[in-house]
Amino acid sequence: MGGGRRLIVDAMNVIGSRPDRWWNDPARAMREFAVVTDSYAARTGDRITVVFDKDPGFLPPMSIIDVLIARRKGRNAADYEIQQIVAALEDPENVTVITSDKRLAEKITSLGAKVQGSGKFRTELDEKRT
Repeated sequence: MGGGRRLIVDAMNVIGSRPDRWWNDPARAMREFAVVTDSYAARTGDRITVVFDKDPGFLPPMSIIDVLIARRKGRNAADYEIQQIVAALEDPENVTVITSDKRLAEKITSLGAKVQGSGKFRTELDEKRT
């Protein structure tokens, strides 16, 4: 699959961008987010890596997206993982990180990648849903 954007998604930022009571069952919200994002990637051709702070439990097989669980534990675990991914890229200028975390956004742009806000991406997901 080619032609689409290369995105790395700070998943909990996107999930938390809307107060839809996701906090009542965060693991379920994470699983649903992965399924919706996989479907979105299939329609758009975007190459997407979703990064979670912790394991959401059983995830159905994803056909398009990559799902990563942060290796570190605790607060900002996904931020650290995303920063490491971008720092290791040969072409960070061709990557957009989806986050609303100001500190992470500053680090990412200093590495040469672009940043898009979580709320804007959430709106894109919703508009492309079938």
